[in-house]
Amino acid sequence: MSGDAHGPAGACPHCAPRGWLLEQLGGRLDYRARDPERLSRLLALDDRDLIEALAGRHRQELLARYAALDTRELNRKRADVEVLCRHRPRYPDILGEASEAPRTLHVAGGADRLHTLLGNPAVAIVGTSRATDYGMETARGLARELAASGVIVVSGLAEGIAAAAHMGALEAGGRTVTVTAGGLDVCHPAARRALYERVRAAGFAISELPCGSPPRRWSRTARTRIVVGVARMVIVVEAGSQPEDLHAARLAQALGRPVAAVPGRVSSPYSRGPHALLAEGAHLVRDAQDALDGLYGLGVRRAPARPAPPLQRVLEQVGAGRDTLGKLTAGGASTQATVVALAELELTGALVRGDGGRYLPRAS
Repeated sequence: MSGDAHGPAGACPHCAPRGWLLEQLGGRLDYRARDPERLSRLLALDDRDLIEALAGRHRQELLARYAALDTRELNRKRADVEVLCRHRPRYPDILGEASEAPRTLHVAGGADRLHTLLGNPAVAIVGTSRATDYGMETARGLARELAASGVIVVSGLAEGIAAAAHMGALEAGGRTVTVTAGGLDVCHPAARRALYERVRAAGFAISELPCGSPPRRWSRTARTRIVVGVARMVIVVEAGSQPEDLHAARLAQALGRPVAAVPGRVSSPYSRGPHALLAEGAHLVRDAQDALDGLYGLGVRRAPARPAPPLQRVLEQVGAGRDTLGKLTAGGASTQATVVALAELELTGALVRGDGGRYLPRAS
């Protein structure tokens, strides 16, 4: 295999072909994505062992193409995307603690800056892509307040909880790290292109696959080990109870990192996952302060101040179920004062209006 000698930039010759190989074996890896644990074991194999395990009758052909690769071309920088591997000092130390961590990473936002940033605590906020209004606002509020407290927020580039987490962190002017399922020049889902560009401008994007690679079923599953791998704590906001729904939590448990969960409505199927984790002893997260206590220790770091007391009373009433103007004023409260309070809470981001004129509290 031709290529460069070990140097400070790019992936080493041993690791540089990894992204290309994963592209070639994408279809076969997709089939194994049904079992996240089996997929992780396959991705932990060396390149040649992976070819032996998956290539079948195309094994010799793929081995020949693999041997002819030019690692200088594979390491060629594309736009602002840098390539690094586990043998380079800029590879995130915390991610390298996991045996199943990716061989190579493609980074937008600066590999040196990312390495430095991840020397500080990061929290992964994860959950379903089919989140409810409650889940979206909870994830967004948690991310906003954690980012305002100096915590790095990590999630995948996806709909639902992940998108809400990135939006919340950006609203606070904080740093957020997204992990994509395809190359960093491919935005998926396409509807989140504007959000993705904001994340790349203000934070960092990471992928296991090289530029030009489309997202695959296996890579959507496999990126979870990167999201979890760079985080000091994983918070599950809304998720089902199936093994694939709790994949991030199980990976965090295997790494010995704290798992936290947000309680939800008992009638919601997306509360089953968090409730199952809480029953197992996961850290209870009702607000950002709970998350900070779990991350740093009780009372070591405080969340930003809550709304002023009069507004807090209205906010608490909404959280208790009096979520419409009619319910809030049914006890004799001034309609005008209540409308003003609701408007202020919406402007500060403490409340959002949901379906049917209902108000929903954001986590704080």
